[in-house]
Amino acid sequence: MRRLAPAAAAVLAVVVAGAAVLLYRKGLSRDVRGSSTVEYTTTAVLSGPASSARTIVWPMFGYGVERLHEAPPTRLRPPFRTTWTAGGRSLLEFPPAIAYGRLFLANGSGDLLAVSTRTGARAWRYRSGRCVAASPAVGRLDGGTVYETFLGPKPCSARHANDGEVVAVSTGTGRLRWRVRTGASETSPLLFGRLVYVGDWLGTIHCLSAASGRTLWTFHAGGAVKGGLAEYRNAVYFGSYDGRVYALDAVTGGLLWRASGDPRLFGGHGTFYSTPAVAYGRVYIGSTDGKVYSFGATSGKRRWSFSTGGYVYGSPAVWRQRVFIGSYGHEFYALDAATGEKLWSFRAKGPISGSATVVDGVVYFATLAGETYGLDAVTGRLLWTFPEGRYTPVVTDGRRLYLLGYAKIYGLAPR
Repeated sequence: MRRLAPAAAAVLAVVVAGAAVLLYRKGLSRDVRGSSTVEYTTTAVLSGPASSARTIVWPMFGYGVERLHEAPPTRLRPPFRTTWTAGGRSLLEFPPAIAYGRLFLANGSGDLLAVSTRTGARAWRYRSGRCVAASPAVGRLDGGTVYETFLGPKPCSARHANDGEVVAVSTGTGRLRWRVRTGASETSPLLFGRLVYVGDWLGTIHCLSAASGRTLWTFHAGGAVKGGLAEYRNAVYFGSYDGRVYALDAVTGGLLWRASGDPRLFGGHGTFYSTPAVAYGRVYIGSTDGKVYSFGATSGKRRWSFSTGGYVYGSPAVWRQRVFIGSYGHEFYALDAATGEKLWSFRAKGPISGSATVVDGVVYFATLAGETYGLDAVTGRLLWTFPEGRYTPVVTDGRRLYLLGYAKIYGLAPR
C-alpha cells in the first residue's frame, strides 16, 4: 500500500482535526433537558408589596425579591395612547421603581430622579457625580427610602473598580440619609425586609442594614458581580463573572452552593451578567455563552440548559410555568420552566439586551434597534409595537404602562 504524499497527509490531518473539533464543540453545546418531577414544584408566590400595596407598587428591578418580572394581576392591555413624555437628554437604561405616586429611576448623567406617575413632572433630583447602571429599590423605612448603587466618578472608567457606593435617600425630598463605600457597583439593590444586598466589581456581596447602611456581612465571589441578587426561602442567589452561580444564606452570608454553566470549547465558562429569577424551586439565569440555565434552588444542580444563539444579558421573566428570555441572536423565547423545552419563539429586528416584563398576559421586550414588542405570552403572537425602547422596557402601577426609550420615558394608558 502506497504512502500518502506529504501534502495529502497534511490535508487529511487538517480534516480529521477539524472533524474532531466540530464533534467536541457539538458535545459542549448540547442542551440538557429537565424534568418536571425533580426539584420542581408548581407552587410559586408572587412577592412584593403587602400592607404597603397602596404606596409601594413596584419596589425594585423585577418587581419582587424573586425577580420574576411579572406584574400583579391587573387589566391593562394594548393598544395604548401616550399620556405624557419626560426626559430626552440622558440615557435611561434601567427601569424605574414605583412608589408614593412617583417613578424613581437613574439616568446616564448619574442622577437619581423622582417623577410624577400622573404627569411625568420631576419632583427632585439627587446628583451623584458618578456613573450609574442600575435600577433603584424603594422601601417604607423612615416614611419611604430609595436605595441606589453607583459606579466610579465621571468620566466612567474601569480604573475606578474599587470606587463605588450605595446611597439611601428620602422618597419625598431626595435628601441623603446614608452613604456606604463599596467597589464600583451596577447591581440593582435587593431589598429584603430590613436588609439591602448589593454586589460589586471586586466580587464582593454586601449585606447592609436598610436603616443605617451598616455592613452586616460580606462574601467574596471569584469574579465581578454585575447583576442583581434574588431571594427565595431565606437564600440569596447571584451570578458572577467567574462563570459561577452562587447561593448564600440570606442571614449569615454562608455559602450554600455554587455551580457552573456548561464548559466551553477552549475551557472555562460563560460569564453571568443576568440577574437570576427564582421560582418553582429553580433558579433561572442567562449567560454570555448564549445559554439560559435552570439550577435547583436547594441543590445547585443544573436541571436544564437551552442555547439561544447569542449572548444572554437580560434577566428571565417567569409567568405560569414559562420562562421568557431574549438574546443577541435577535430571537425571543418562551421556555417550559420545568424542562427547558422551547414553547415558541419570535424573531425580532435587532439584538435583545434587556429583560422582559409580563403584564396582564402580555410579555414586553425591547431590542437595541429601538423598538418595543408586546406578545401574547401564551402563543407568542404579536399584539403591539412601539417605536422606542432599547433595554428593559416597561413597568406598571396597574393604571398606566411606563415605557423607557433610549432617553425618554412614556406614560401610556389604554385607548
